[in-house]
Amino acid sequence: MIDYDENSKLLKAVSDANRLKIIDILSCGERCACDILEKFDFTQPTLSHHMKILTDAGFVKVRKDGIWNYYSLEMNECNNIIKVLNEVFHESENCICKTNSNIECKC
Repeated sequence: MIDYDENSKLLKAVSDANRLKIIDILSCGERCACDILEKFDFTQPTLSHHMKILTDAGFVKVRKDGIWNYYSLEMNECNNIIKVLNEVFHESENCICKTNSNIECKC
């Protein structure tokens, strides 16, 4: 069964346009924070805030190398949220109408 509360928190983490852009940047591979920051018109603390939200949600992982932080996508979590969205938008074995007798299924 889908954990709607938990998944809504994950979706909230990617509901910001800047965070979606960060994910798009990282889809091309690992990037240093300084390289990511070049693509935006905001400060390093703002980037850190966005990266914390994405790492706390599990979408992004960080690797420290000296004083630099390198970020990359955590593909397992990214694939999990894609799977959840696919289940929500399409008929599946986990469809709430199949598991909750109070809802009439039209699947």
